[in-house]
Amino acid sequence: MFSPDLVSALGGSDTFAKRRRRAAERAVATGMPSFTDEVWRYTPIDDLDADLYRFGAPGGAAGPAGLMNCVDSDAAAVVHISNGVVVDVAVRAAGVRISTLDDGADEQIGMVAPEGPDVFGDWNLALTAAPIALCIDPKAVIAAPIVVHVHTDAEGLAWFPRLVVTAGHTSQATVVEHHSSGATPALICPLTELSVADGAHLAHVTVQELGPAAWQIANLCSEVGRDANLRIGHVAMGGAYARARIGTDMAGRGGHSEIDAVYFGRGTSTLDFRTFQTHIAPHTTSDLLFKGAVDDHARAVYTGLIRIESDASHVVAEQTNRNLKLSPHAWAESVPNLEIENNDVQCSHASSIGPVDADQRFYLESRGVPTDVAEALVVRGFFDEVLDALPSEQISASVRRRIDELVSDSDFAVSTQ
Repeated sequence: MFSPDLVSALGGSDTFAKRRRRAAERAVATGMPSFTDEVWRYTPIDDLDADLYRFGAPGGAAGPAGLMNCVDSDAAAVVHISNGVVVDVAVRAAGVRISTLDDGADEQIGMVAPEGPDVFGDWNLALTAAPIALCIDPKAVIAAPIVVHVHTDAEGLAWFPRLVVTAGHTSQATVVEHHSSGATPALICPLTELSVADGAHLAHVTVQELGPAAWQIANLCSEVGRDANLRIGHVAMGGAYARARIGTDMAGRGGHSEIDAVYFGRGTSTLDFRTFQTHIAPHTTSDLLFKGAVDDHARAVYTGLIRIESDASHVVAEQTNRNLKLSPHAWAESVPNLEIENNDVQCSHASSIGPVDADQRFYLESRGVPTDVAEALVVRGFFDEVLDALPSEQISASVRRRIDELVSDSDFAVSTQ
């Protein structure tokens, strides 16, 4: 496992070095999780051997554009990080400030997640080598997206990307994180913090295009202020095991959050999602929609929690997860949960797992559409709702084209669960 001794070789202020060491000590005391732990249920976490990976920051060239090839040219700012080293930072718009470890990023780390939220979050704080702090000035309206590319292609590398986004009072911005990797094994454990000040509107999209041998254990922690709006989008298309823990703390009265995700598992991949919609303040709302498909021998896990604190009255919160099985060998699990400590709320959750809808397929077949074409049309239509909800039309269009390609390649064997 990783060692607290690694902290001494990393940069940052003396104060940050002490925070790093405390985080490493917490991580060592906590130890590695097990699939018997509730929050790691249904996962292959016991198969993770951290000793097979080496911690480091060898750097390298920027990664491929992938699904982002239509976004960078018009971006308000672009950051490239490769194998633990910041390759390039280009800011093209006023109202956007980006800092690295060399110019004060460590002062922003921990604003939303001072520790955890799990052992990998503590290791991230202890060992992050190329953190980025991104600040949107108060009242700034940034029309074009801000893009952060995180690429890994060093074989056997373990590293811990960190992004801290602060949206100032009444500001507006869209931030896109793009995670890519080569075909070689790697362990990537990113942590993203989103702080949305009062009256601000922030959209954040994660696009995950990892190679088939990469493990990613990701955390996103967010805090939404008074009358603020946070839209989170998540696209997951790769990885041997890719986990995303997404938490939203509705801390300010009148705050609203939307969380939308689209995922497509192939081969033997496992896509794992854990969401936490926590309502602390009254008169807050949240809406979650996750839709995905699993083909071949792929697996998908969704566990979601809506938690309403005792002082959070007049809350409206919704949670929906839908899964399509495109192969009899594919597998999915969906576990929605509610914890409500205030009676004056409206909460709902729904989940489903199943093959292509037989009635929809029959409707198309009865009008002369061949079976394979009918099934492909149903699958494409299944994703329309969530793709339309992603907070970037450009990324929605790119993902839609990618799904069309994946659907065209699928055999659509009839599956049951």
